[in-house]
Parts: sequence; C-alpha cells; structure tokens
Amino acid sequence: MTTWQEFAAEAPELAETVRARLEAARHHVLATLRLDGSPRVSGTEVAWRGPDLTLGSMPGSKKALDLRRDARFALHANPGDGSMTGPDVKLAGRAIEITGDEQRAWVEEVNPPSPESHLFRLNLTEITTTGVSDDQTHLVIHHWTPTKGTQTFNRT
Repeated sequence: MTTWQEFAAEAPELAETVRARLEAARHHVLATLRLDGSPRVSGTEVAWRGPDLTLGSMPGSKKALDLRRDARFALHANPGDGSMTGPDVKLAGRAIEITGDEQRAWVEEVNPPSPESHLFRLNLTEITTTGVSDDQTHLVIHHWTPTKGTQTFNRT
C-alpha cells in the first residue's frame, strides 16, 4: 500500500489531476464491504491532513464500522456536472483508522460534529482516471498501482 505522499512523489501529474477532481466537489461516493461481503455505498468527504488523504465519519457510522472490520475501500470522485471537463476519478486501497493523540488533534483542528468522530488515513492500491481525448475521438485511461506505476490506455 502507498500513502498519498508516496503516490504524489511517484506520479505527480496524475496526483495533481486526482487532487483537482477531489477538491472540485465536496461530496464523493465511498464503497465499503458489509459483514456479509456485499457492497455498501455511502456519501463521504475527503481531505488532506499533512501528507495523507483522509476521511472522517460520524461515531459508529456503518461505513466506519465496515472499515474497522475490513479496511478495503473504493472511492469514486464526484464526476461533476457531466461536461467531462475533467476526468472521472476512482481510488481504491485500505483505510487505516487514526486514533489517540493524532485523532484528538484532528478533532481540535476541524471541530467535527462529535469528538468521537472517526478519522481514517487512505492508503492506496490503485487509482484510475478516465477522460476524453483532446480531439474527442477516444477515451484516455490512466491506471496507477504501486507495483506497475502509471499505465495509459486509449479506448475507442
């Protein structure tokens, strides 16, 4: 697994594109795994805390309980207004809960609705962007993993 900082150092242009899409809208869609293994989707917000991409959650929320039990997640960035001026962005990895002094410092800094709110660091296993080529003739897909780096595919 890779931290946001490691990903950004390895693939700075892709990281800039992904960050711009995540910052373009406040709400995104998080997929977690229920106890029975079926998917659960939830709205979520993400933010950077120091070098890390993070997400917070209300105390005892279903998504937090899912992530505590099985840290795997997928995040689909809000696709925007449909104009496709920026690429579609998807991330996957493992969410690691931040506790103790670091969680308390976050609570003091951002003042979430409850001091017992959960905070998770998102460690990355893959990132995919899908956009339309400049000449509007095909899709351009950038796929990154820690083992293969960034690969680019064109689809007509």
